Amino acid sequence: MDFRQIWMLYHHEIRSALRERSILVTSILIPIVMYPVLLWALFAGMSFIEGQADRMDSRIAIHGLPEHHQPLADSLEAQGRIDVTVWEGDLEEGRREVAQGGLDLLVEVMPASGEASVLPGNVQLVLSFDESRDRSRRARSRVEATVDDYRGAWIDDSRRELGLSDAVWADFGLVRTNLATDEDAIRFLLALTVPLLTLIMVALASFYPAIDATAGERERNTWETLMTVATGRENVAAAKYLYVATFGAAGGLLNLGALVLSLRWIIAPIAGDNGGMGEAGLPLSALPIIGAGTVLLGLLVAAGMLVFAIFARDFKEGQSMITPVYLLIILPGIFLQSPDLEFTPLLAAIPVANISLLLRDALLGTVPLVSGIVTLLSMALCVALAVTFAQWVMRREEVLLGATEGGLLDFLKRTFRNRRSAA
Repeated sequence: MDFRQIWMLYHHEIRSALRERSILVTSILIPIVMYPVLLWALFAGMSFIEGQADRMDSRIAIHGLPEHHQPLADSLEAQGRIDVTVWEGDLEEGRREVAQGGLDLLVEVMPASGEASVLPGNVQLVLSFDESRDRSRRARSRVEATVDDYRGAWIDDSRRELGLSDAVWADFGLVRTNLATDEDAIRFLLALTVPLLTLIMVALASFYPAIDATAGERERNTWETLMTVATGRENVAAAKYLYVATFGAAGGLLNLGALVLSLRWIIAPIAGDNGGMGEAGLPLSALPIIGAGTVLLGLLVAAGMLVFAIFARDFKEGQSMITPVYLLIILPGIFLQSPDLEFTPLLAAIPVANISLLLRDALLGTVPLVSGIVTLLSMALCVALAVTFAQWVMRREEVLLGATEGGLLDFLKRTFRNRRSAA
């Protein structure tokens, strides 16, 4: 291969691509604005929904509340966001009201049974709610919190009436300590979203350049002219591959850069703007790992998309041929982002899936050394094999001239069938 000729062809491809509006939008503009817009919309939407839910009154109906437990109803009404009514009708009708949305929660007060009935005035509460409705779930949470406080105070009063001192009554205490900081919570959220968005951005940034470099040439009737250039086919194939890989990797890296620059002010209302990128939830040590993984992903995706797009005769056919590849790339980001999934060396050997898990663990700050090394080595090997295969396909004259019928699978079947016949 002549690297000088490859550079000239590559430079020509880049300059031509920068005049295409669809490539500029999908490979440059969308990666730059995706994170700021998406994360801002995500956090703003969460804050809006949470605020709207907090301002919404819970409609509660209580049935059979004894007079000596009237303070419980008073405590519920004192919450300010709970509308308490007394239910005098049939209980089945009340449950239907909850199921139909007329009520958020029905509280049935029943006499205590068994050993619990020994304590005078003891009762049992049955809460009927609709788990499928957020308003009903919120009403249950509000009532349970108030009931817990009321029950604790009522038990204390009852045991004092029985003459039980604090020393006799005390058994053991329960203290909850949340070890996760705001930074950990933000890293967790990023670990769930960034890998998937990176896969989408790299695939999307490679999508149109791969079609433009192959089917676009045929649709513009410039492919034959390109074949008359005084250079080898391997140089043409290498230049087109580098062109697609450049835009794919650039889309992922621009996406990462937009994240770094915009994350602090987007999450400042939640995490507190204390300054320092590390305090904003993104560990600086993760940036080189994410960058290397994004570049390797771009190199692999470019080879895969070119191999499928080279058989398309026009832009529309190229879209239909590459779409399955696009979906195959983003699937690991959908199914492998469980925080409980361990990043093992076996998973690290699976292309694309290993990059998704590597980015997730890098954001969490817990990348296993062995799995990280296996990921980089396996991706480098896959890139080398994919580029070699793409070179082999694109150097075939019938493929370059668009004389083949069908796609990649049909081409491989005919090629191996002809070889067996010749043998």
